[in-house]
Amino acid sequence: MKVLGIETSCDETAASVVEDGSRLLSNVVASSMDLHVQYGGVVPEIAARSHIEVIMPVVQQALDEASCTWDDIDAIAVTYGAGLGGSLLIGVLTARTLAITYKKPLYAINHVEGHVYANFLTETSLPGYAMRAKQPEFPMLAIIVSGGHSQLVLFRDHFDYTLLGRTQDDAIGEAFDKVAKMLGLPYPGGPSVGKAALQGDAAAFPLPKAKVGKYDFSFSGPKTAVLRLAQAEIGEDYSFPSFKLAERLSEAQKANIAASFQRVAIETIVDKAKLAFEEFSPKSVVIAGGVAASPELRRQLTEALHLPIEYPDLKLCTDNGAMIATLGCFKVMHDQPVADPYALSIQPNLSM
Repeated sequence: MKVLGIETSCDETAASVVEDGSRLLSNVVASSMDLHVQYGGVVPEIAARSHIEVIMPVVQQALDEASCTWDDIDAIAVTYGAGLGGSLLIGVLTARTLAITYKKPLYAINHVEGHVYANFLTETSLPGYAMRAKQPEFPMLAIIVSGGHSQLVLFRDHFDYTLLGRTQDDAIGEAFDKVAKMLGLPYPGGPSVGKAALQGDAAAFPLPKAKVGKYDFSFSGPKTAVLRLAQAEIGEDYSFPSFKLAERLSEAQKANIAASFQRVAIETIVDKAKLAFEEFSPKSVVIAGGVAASPELRRQLTEALHLPIEYPDLKLCTDNGAMIATLGCFKVMHDQPVADPYALSIQPNLSM
């Protein structure tokens, strides 16, 4: 069984073909990130226009790399939420049209849930991928961390899960982006803060951790603490504008602030994950989302949890069509509802 996955929730236009929910046959991603760098974040209108320009070539390339024709494709899976409205619309309209044209069943995929399913890919003949040795076992604790989401989810089985906790304000990736902007570091913030942190002292500043619900997160407080810290470091008060901080901070100050923030932000995630691990004793733990690529997150999790963790390839952490196609495979195999290609609509605020 082969499923074509289409992902356009943000600034990546992606398509992939996955076989039987485990074998990656192709994974094509066209990113418009370079167009957004100068703005320090994704501009929705620019992202949507970029999707329109490349969506069909990306889909065709995914089929070609998988050595598939439309006769070989058994179903189409597409992200219909959560994400940017304009971006989602391009992917959903494309998938609906293809499903009608080629008479393929269509499956609507939750983007956040899709990230988790990147961990079920174990085989590929594509070069440059470090695949997991085996699929996760249930019950499974999923740590979902990205630019728009920070969640802890307990999966008892496929499509049987409980949302334990989520961020009450900023997602961790969003907080990294905002801290990076204060420090004059390039977008996206996670990798740039991580790079600067390598030159800094993670214990230089005792930034606070938010006190929220048992398994919930909050990154607004630590982010504001970074702002106040940076203002104090240059001898200014709270009224000093954040966009002028970078030019006054030394490289050493930036590195120490980056390292301190990264430590606290990652510890916030790991502390809650450890608490959930101890309470629910899952057979496996997976991380998902763009921040799952963070070496510091992987290091802290490995040290904190007394369970071997297999991490997804870095290329499967950021938005991609493979995770959408994989979840689509499992929807087919578990007789999940098929979407109406004439009526499927986007849900930008969709949650798990």
